[in-house]
Amino acid sequence: MAVTRRTLAGAAPEVAPRLLGASLVSHIDGHVVAVRITEVEAYGGVGEDPGSHAYRGMTPRNATMFGPPGHAYIYFTYGMHWCANVVTGPEGSASAVLLRAGEIVEGVETARERRPAARADRDLARGPARLAVALGLTGEFDGIDLLDDASTVRLLLPERPLAIAATTPRTGVSGLGAPTPWRFVADHPTVSPYRPASRRPT
Repeated sequence: MAVTRRTLAGAAPEVAPRLLGASLVSHIDGHVVAVRITEVEAYGGVGEDPGSHAYRGMTPRNATMFGPPGHAYIYFTYGMHWCANVVTGPEGSASAVLLRAGEIVEGVETARERRPAARADRDLARGPARLAVALGLTGEFDGIDLLDDASTVRLLLPERPLAIAATTPRTGVSGLGAPTPWRFVADHPTVSPYRPASRRPT
């Protein structure tokens, strides 16, 4: 089912559960890979969500979060991984939903080639970095319009979202944002294990 910008214009924690069961489809290098989303996390805006990249305002890294809803916010983390988000909320509000895990429903062979270390198909997009690799996403696609029919990366909503099996704090978020229960997961084997943020030595 096609997505409208209005569908994604709400606050991130409201939009996030609606993306369970959505498909992110990439047409890259002549290959089509589709992931059905089974785990998401919501991130808010300036001064609202201490766990968000946008909490302290706009930077070159997070500028896409401030754009119109329906675009992809893709960032680099830990010096080695790309992670993909769907921008939500009205333009200027800076909120997004991190796509944490999903099931490959098209292009399994391509995903296996991109993720040769995966022990099983359920692990191909199990975790945000793995999901990005399986889809072939890098910073080159930051800001791409996921609702444009001509885009190489498209977001499609299901007729019915997957049911929420659990709501938890977000994985790896520390500090004041740690307890915020904005991680939504479906009952599916591709959901990644929950890990709280590790404490830094004092």
